[in-house]
Amino acid sequence: MNPTLFDAIVSLNPNVVRMIDTTAFDKNGTVVNYDANAAQAKLTELEAAQAKAEQAAKDAKASALAKLTALGLTADEVKALIG
Repeated sequence: MNPTLFDAIVSLNPNVVRMIDTTAFDKNGTVVNYDANAAQAKLTELEAAQAKAEQAAKDAKASALAKLTALGLTADEVKALIG
């Protein structure tokens, strides 16, 4: 799931439990002020971290495939193992 502005705001201020439009609220319904620029920067950071994790997973799969092939497994055998 892609990170959202809400995720970024919560990571900066864990007291936030919900948002309506761009207004953040705590568990008591009290408005919580936040820095919109900091939230946007955090969102960019979260998106970059997610992209990095997704690429790492792809790289690990490619590495595993290469190693299995190097061991002598055919493409069909590798596919049978990992789907």
